[in-house]
Amino acid sequence: MYSVGEKIIYGENGVCTVSKVAPLESSGSSDKLFYHLEPLIGSGVYFTPVDSGAFMRPIISRDEAEALIDAIPSIEPAICRDNRFNHVDAFYKELFRQHSCEALVAIVKGLYLRMNEKKTRSSRAESTMKRAKDILHGELSIALDMDVAEVEAYIRDRLQAV
Repeated sequence: MYSVGEKIIYGENGVCTVSKVAPLESSGSSDKLFYHLEPLIGSGVYFTPVDSGAFMRPIISRDEAEALIDAIPSIEPAICRDNRFNHVDAFYKELFRQHSCEALVAIVKGLYLRMNEKKTRSSRAESTMKRAKDILHGELSIALDMDVAEVEAYIRDRLQAV
């Protein structure tokens, strides 16, 4: 069970802070506990039963974050060669369901290459890339104890130093 104040990855929503573990005030049941989760990026609150089976995991450690950044050049880009929308959506949906930083890096690298090949940017590709970056940068910002706005420059500087 996660504790109040803990930062976790919640499904495909990225980093959330556990703001409360309590029954829902609007439900008639006072014995069923829910996580009240506030997203790092975005607004609102997610409610999920503690025993729901929804994907949740702790944030990676600083060492794991540093190792991930060092491994970025060796992570293969995820490129969907099928142009049919439903196949492209299924391809990226499956990668997001892995809930791993490596899969998010693969998405970003693949979309970056794909958009540069085509010399055009689709709003769908940009939206998918933004979502992957938001989740990835959110987790790295917590692991590295820095503002989320600093993460991209940190990654770039660290990779240039290698």
